[in-house]
Amino acid sequence: MGKFAIRQRVNKEYQFNLKASNGEIILTSEGYVQKASCQKGIESVRINSQDDSRYNRRVAVNGKDYFVLKARNGEIIGKSQFYTSKSGMESGIASVKSNAPTAEIIDETL
Repeated sequence: MGKFAIRQRVNKEYQFNLKASNGEIILTSEGYVQKASCQKGIESVRINSQDDSRYNRRVAVNGKDYFVLKARNGEIIGKSQFYTSKSGMESGIASVKSNAPTAEIIDETL
């Protein structure tokens, strides 16, 4: 089972990582000033992760594939790692779709 891990960055912003059951990070959020906003971001991932149109598939300047997950309002909720192939990126998207709805939340800031 996947999990959302909430942590605090050096700059004191909150961030979450969605991790697959093997512990690999499959989605990383932007920074949030308030922990409550970070938790709302997690709920947004749960909802939007099931809609394929919310995934924006991209290619980085280094030629690696990655994706961003966007909310209904167009705001980016999270970004993936870089992948060496489009098929790897598609597997990452499938993993987010599979893990996000039921992933437990682990608050590492406590």
